[in-house]
Amino acid sequence: MAHTILLALLPIFFVMALGYVAGRLAIVDNHHVEGLNVLVMTFALPASLFAATATAPRTEMLAQAPLFLISSGVMLVVFAAWYLLQVRYMKVGKADASLQALTIAFPNLAGVGLPILNDVLGPSGTVPLAIVLASGSIIISPLSLLLVEMHVDKPGANDGQRPKISHSLWHALTKPVVVAPLVGILFSLSGLKTGDVVDASLLLIGHAAPGVALFLTGVVLSAEAFKLDRKVISATIMSNLVRPILTAGVVLVLSIPWDAAKVAILLAAVPSGFFGILFAVNYRLDSRATGSMVIASTVSSIVTLAIAVAILFPR
Repeated sequence: MAHTILLALLPIFFVMALGYVAGRLAIVDNHHVEGLNVLVMTFALPASLFAATATAPRTEMLAQAPLFLISSGVMLVVFAAWYLLQVRYMKVGKADASLQALTIAFPNLAGVGLPILNDVLGPSGTVPLAIVLASGSIIISPLSLLLVEMHVDKPGANDGQRPKISHSLWHALTKPVVVAPLVGILFSLSGLKTGDVVDASLLLIGHAAPGVALFLTGVVLSAEAFKLDRKVISATIMSNLVRPILTAGVVLVLSIPWDAAKVAILLAAVPSGFFGILFAVNYRLDSRATGSMVIASTVSSIVTLAIAVAILFPR
């Protein structure tokens, strides 16, 4: 299992390192990465999310409803806790705080969760992973985007709170990364089939999402210095320890079947995701803190994930 965890994590660092070196050597302009960001967030990742959810059988999709609710609830609690802490006590701007909260609350399911679940569950792990990924994309990402849209400084912004909220909500909910998994779930529940040609077409571009996103993360980080401070340490504890422990408490209280509970806890133990960095690039916000959080969480997950897998899936 240690080999499996290393197999899941080392490629992530390798691809991030490629992006980092490319940015440092000016092979890729690390101050102008909008094109790569559009590729990931507008095309590749939405295609991957739609394909993963739309191809799931209806019965399996309905069976994953508890997992969707538990994962969504835990992510919301972690998101709200970090956001309020940063805004009220650390005096961080609301837009930056929301992206930090998104980074901590929404794990790196595509890059780390998928290979881990493939090892412990086999092909059957694809559906629960897609469900948790969809829950974050449908609930947590739009919430973060809404807060950013409301509080980021943009020229020509509307005056008045009500039109601003309405305008921001529309922009947040119409992002491809939000719409794609929602349409995919509805497609699955309808019982319709996408067909082999559509599946192959979507997966061809969708398979590029994790790799390009990690490469882009490395490029973005190459323009900034990694900084290990109290905030980054606290964020790592929140994502790698508090999130899975909170999930374990919820599944125990609700008496969720152990097979489903194990999957929920394991996916909650996956390190921080890269959505916060990509959104920071898109809105031209500070990505230094979120970048350091992703690195620290991923490195420390070599230990925390190993412990979670050993406890939940002993061999």
